[in-house]
Amino acid sequence: MMNRTINMIALTLVIVGALNWGLIGFFGFNLVNFLLGGWPLIERLVYILVGICGLYSFMFYMYLNHEI
Repeated sequence: MMNRTINMIALTLVIVGALNWGLIGFFGFNLVNFLLGGWPLIERLVYILVGICGLYSFMFYMYLNHEI
């Protein structure tokens, strides 16, 4: 159960990061900065967590290998 929760949190943060990069690329709008611009330390923490979750998400490739 805990592993599923961690996977969902990681996937959610990776999606948030991807959407943020898409907004930056298409419109030059940084959603994380917009929401947390007054708190640069919290903003940096969000970026760190998204990066860690991105690295953690590499393990999802193991699941793909088992399904093929």
